[in-house]
Amino acid sequence: MSALEPMFADRVVCVVRAPALPSAPALCDALAAGGIRTVELTFTTPGVLEHLRAAAGVPGVTVGVGTVLTAADASDAIAAGARFLVTPGVLPEVAAVARDAGVPFLLGALTPTEVLAAASLGAAAVKIFPASAFGPRYLRDLHGPYPSLRLVPSGGVTAGNASEFLAAGAAAVTAGTGVVPPAAVEAGDWAGITRRATEFTGGLT
Repeated sequence: MSALEPMFADRVVCVVRAPALPSAPALCDALAAGGIRTVELTFTTPGVLEHLRAAAGVPGVTVGVGTVLTAADASDAIAAGARFLVTPGVLPEVAAVARDAGVPFLLGALTPTEVLAAASLGAAAVKIFPASAFGPRYLRDLHGPYPSLRLVPSGGVTAGNASEFLAAGAAAVTAGTGVVPPAAVEAGDWAGITRRATEFTGGLT
């Protein structure tokens, strides 16, 4: 089974960006308690590879790495235990490393041409970013020529609009700072993060 199956089953992945992360395992547990079992740490967080190693063994949670920009980043992330990779754009060199390692990946795209390029490189899903700039209708339009592609909107997806993106055909949505505010992550406010995750997943109808 693909490492991304829990994301597709739950229809949500949470991307974490914070200036500091006191405990990656505790963060993962807090998100899982709120119904989010797929967690994307990012290279914009200091010490992300150490956090990944610490969180890789958390039961019931699939942890990957995002903002992967180079083949070296991809190799380092996989070596540290990343179960999936995410890029902000169409990066063939990252896709090649992930394919060779048998690790599923999402490539970021926006235009129809970029979406097709990402899919042709073997992406398990295409991250549509920034989703907030175009909204759910744009996602529905992309499914016209690409009805079978798994699209995952990212950027500006909230508890209030997540269901609209899903209704427009999203395979899953990306929860961000609305669930994991950087200040809350840095402070280790795990109860608050669980509460926000519960609110977010409660709206995924």
